[in-house]
Amino acid sequence: MFGRRRRDEEPEKNLEPTDEETVAAEESGAEESGSEEEQERAAVSLGGPWDAETGSIPEMERVDFGAIQVPIGEDIEIQLNIDGVEEDAEGNPVGGQFVAVTVVHGESGLQIQPFAAPKKSGIWDELREEIAEEIKQSQGETQEADGPFGTELHAMVPVAIPEEMLDQVPPEIAEQGFGWQPVRFLGVDGPRWFLRGVLQGAALQDPEEAAKMEEIFSNVVVVRGDSPMPPRELLELTLPAEAQQAMAEQAGQEEGEDDRSPFNPFERGPEITEVR
Repeated sequence: MFGRRRRDEEPEKNLEPTDEETVAAEESGAEESGSEEEQERAAVSLGGPWDAETGSIPEMERVDFGAIQVPIGEDIEIQLNIDGVEEDAEGNPVGGQFVAVTVVHGESGLQIQPFAAPKKSGIWDELREEIAEEIKQSQGETQEADGPFGTELHAMVPVAIPEEMLDQVPPEIAEQGFGWQPVRFLGVDGPRWFLRGVLQGAALQDPEEAAKMEEIFSNVVVVRGDSPMPPRELLELTLPAEAQQAMAEQAGQEEGEDDRSPFNPFERGPEITEVR
């Protein structure tokens, strides 16, 4: 789940009390005050990520995905990660849930996911332990490190080698069927939200690439909303208006060409990859 950039990654759900239960605990004195530092840990040196209610958010062009607004710029590609996609009789993907945004710059990738969190405590400390344990169980290795957003998790995870690439790797690696991939997990606890980043590729070796991806992550804006949600539940991600309009236009063109079924928003095409 944590070892590679995947379209089918699902967040863990319902593992902590709901907002209402948290409020009740606060009123009964069950929760400790003084945990605001956990919520304000965001970007020790970079200033963000940002809460939408903050009045001092730097102005820049961003794509609105509902729960998060992601910065864009030259040579940046944005991909949408869809989970639970099935194929119809013609092989086109149907259904699925929009679960993450992945920003690609050159040979670097940064997957971004926003989650609900308790009112008075962060979840990154617990999640780091759980991610590390899961990687350990899969024979991987992890190490905590200080980063621009506070404590982060560096990992080496086993990744299956596609059969068509087995002849391109050393025989001992081909025989075991997997290789090792470095991954860097970023986490920021905000007010009632948690933002996770999973960084891969050239940015793990190239300081300039790393700085570029860190800057993107630091300028994400999180829109938590007022709805009560269980901690760790994925905040709702939606397609931006421009993508919806493009899908509608493409649907109209396809309907004019033949008698195929109505356009499906999760069909492969420009609607799930946007280059700026």
